[in-house]
Amino acid sequence: MEALATLLAETTGLTGVPHIVWMIIGGLTAAGIATAVMGVTPLLLVYVERKVSAHVQDRLGPMRTGFHGLLQTLADAFKLLFKEQIEPEQSDKLLFVLAPGVVFMGAFAALAALPLGMGITAADLNVGLMYILAMTSVSVVGIIMAGWASNNKWSLLGAMRSAAQIVSYEVPASFGVLTAVVLAGSLNMGEISAAQSGGIWNWFVFQSPFGFLAFVMLFIAGLAETNRVPFDIPEAESELVAGYHTEYSGMRFAFFFMAEYVNMLIVACLGAVLFLGGWNGVLPGEPVFAGIPWLLAKVAVLMYVIVWLRWVLPRLRVDQLMTVGWKVLVPLTMVTVLGAAVQVLSPPSTQIVFRIVAWAMTGVVVLISIRAWRQTAHVPIRKKELASRAVA
Repeated sequence: MEALATLLAETTGLTGVPHIVWMIIGGLTAAGIATAVMGVTPLLLVYVERKVSAHVQDRLGPMRTGFHGLLQTLADAFKLLFKEQIEPEQSDKLLFVLAPGVVFMGAFAALAALPLGMGITAADLNVGLMYILAMTSVSVVGIIMAGWASNNKWSLLGAMRSAAQIVSYEVPASFGVLTAVVLAGSLNMGEISAAQSGGIWNWFVFQSPFGFLAFVMLFIAGLAETNRVPFDIPEAESELVAGYHTEYSGMRFAFFFMAEYVNMLIVACLGAVLFLGGWNGVLPGEPVFAGIPWLLAKVAVLMYVIVWLRWVLPRLRVDQLMTVGWKVLVPLTMVTVLGAAVQVLSPPSTQIVFRIVAWAMTGVVVLISIRAWRQTAHVPIRKKELASRAVA
C-alpha cells in the first residue's frame, strides 16, 4: 500500500497532500481493482472455457448472444443476480449464508499481494508468499461450512473430499513455492521477480532443473487446490450432483463460482511470478512499462492450459488423487527444495550444467505438449470427407 500511495503522489504531482490521504486513496484504488478482477475474470474465463471446449469437441460454442457469443456469460451473470435464493428447510441458516462469503473473501484477500509490475503491488509484504498461501487456505473453512450447513449428503461428501484434497496438496504446493524462495533468497514476490531479470535465460524455470520440476509440481498442485480436472472429484457431477454447492443458487452460487476462477488466476500468477520471470521480458533492458503486458501474457498462457486440460484428461479416483499427492508430488517437491539449495551453494563454474539440464527438460516437455495439443486441436472436416460420410 505504501508503494501504491507513493506512486499515486508522484504520478499526480500533488506532493503537498498529506501522506495519509494518499494511503486511503491507494487502498480504495487497490480494492476497486481487486473487485473488478473478481468480477471480470470469471466472465472472461467462462467464455474462454466454452470456446476451448467447443473447439476440442469440434463444435462452435456460444454464437447467438453478442458477436460470437461474447455477451452469453454476461447474460448468465444477470440471471444469477436476479435468481431466487433458496435455503433448505433443515439447513443451518447462519453457516449456510456465511459460507459463500468466506470462500469469496479468501480469494479476494489473496489478490492484495500479487505484483502487477515493478513496485505495483497493493500490499508489498516481506512475507507475501506466506500471506497468499494462508489466504487461499481460508477457502477450506468455507467449503466445510457449506457442506455441513446444507444438510445434504452429497454436499457433505463433496466438502469432505475437497477439504482432504486441499489440505493434502497444500504440502507439495508449499514445497514448490519454497524452491523459488531458495533460488531467490526472499519471500517477497517483487524481489523474487526481480531476481529473474536480465532475459529469459535467467527465469528460474530455465535457470535450474529443480526450478523446472518445482514449477510443474506447483502447477499440478494448483489444479488440485482449485478443484480442476483431473482433480475435480469434490464436484463430480456423476457422483455428487454438484458437490459442496449443490444446495446453493443465485448469487451465493456465483460467489463459489467466482472464487474458483479467481483461485485459478492466483495459481497462474504464482507460476508466472515465481518461475517464469514475473514482469520481466524475454530480452534484457526492456522498458518498465512493458512489465504488465508480459505478466498478463504469461498468466493468460497458463490459464489457457488449465482450461484446455479440463477437456483432454479423465477424472482421477479418490485413492489415485491421494497417491499422486502424498507418494509422488511430496517426495519430488522435497527433492526440488534440497536440489535448489545445493545449486545455490555450488560454485559458479557448475551453474552452466544446471542451465543446460533445465533447457533440455523444457524442450522435452514442450515437444510432448505440442503433440498432445495437435491431437486435441480443432481439425476442420474437408468437403470430400463430408461427402463420403454422407454416401456411406
